[in-house]
Amino acid sequence: MNALHHVTPYWPLRGLEPQGARETFVKMDAYQPTGSFKIRGVGLLCRRLKAEGARAFVSSSGGNAGLAAAYAGRALGVPVTVLVPSTTPEFMRRKIAALGARVTVEGDVWDVADELARAMVAHGEGAYVPPFDHPLLWEGHSTLVDEIVAEGPVPDAIVVAVGGGGLLCGVAEGLARHGLEDVAIIAVETEGAACLARSIEAGAPVTLERLDSIATSLGARRIADEAFAWTQRRTVVPVQVSDADAVRACLRFADDHLALVEPACGAALSLAYDNHAALAPYARVAVIACGGVVVSLEKLAAWRAQFGV
Repeated sequence: MNALHHVTPYWPLRGLEPQGARETFVKMDAYQPTGSFKIRGVGLLCRRLKAEGARAFVSSSGGNAGLAAAYAGRALGVPVTVLVPSTTPEFMRRKIAALGARVTVEGDVWDVADELARAMVAHGEGAYVPPFDHPLLWEGHSTLVDEIVAEGPVPDAIVVAVGGGGLLCGVAEGLARHGLEDVAIIAVETEGAACLARSIEAGAPVTLERLDSIATSLGARRIADEAFAWTQRRTVVPVQVSDADAVRACLRFADDHLALVEPACGAALSLAYDNHAALAPYARVAVIACGGVVVSLEKLAAWRAQFGV
């Protein structure tokens, strides 16, 4: 069966101020059919679950993974239930429902929605489709690296946004498969959702007491164990940026690439736009424009006014 994701462009990031001899590229996964990289892993997992006999899918999500599950379910002819927290905007819930999924709001944070999703699966109401913590998700996301290697040039560092760590795991897996262990992963979080950075400081995965960021797609209070494990066996550089930095990058990216991305993606892009010190050691950098559909022109305008950027 054909993959549900598309091969996306890999090209120079436009609109940068001169940054010496550094080359900066962007992997445009905002151009996926669901607007984010999530369909890579979710599509692979859903295809495998259907092949194993699943008759329904149950997903928990802040938005992007749920939309990917709904898209995959429609393509595969499998009904989907998506549980989201109340922080998922109403327009995002409508987008998921428009693909035929049943959308249920549960709790104020993703953890609560996920608990109910797991309970539904335990009662036989479908196969579980998690948003970031599953080996098949990571395998699917690793195709990003396959495409970068096939098109070239291969970077010295890859910048990824980190929420639960699914994208980090996929990129690390892809780099390992191609023997590129020396390529650094720069893991970017917003300051109010930095569960990876806190875990690295503590030397073990920790659970944040609360989240305080407009980057709701980074709204996991605990990093996946496998994502933390990658930080112990290869170079992963944690970086934190402000919500304002993320919003500013979203606005510049919209101007430069004519594409809307949400603050979770803007957090990663901000390192390139702001010539962040974390990029200094590297001559060639690739930023994953992971996309995201929890965004609109109206929300971008509101964020711009909120942060004065």
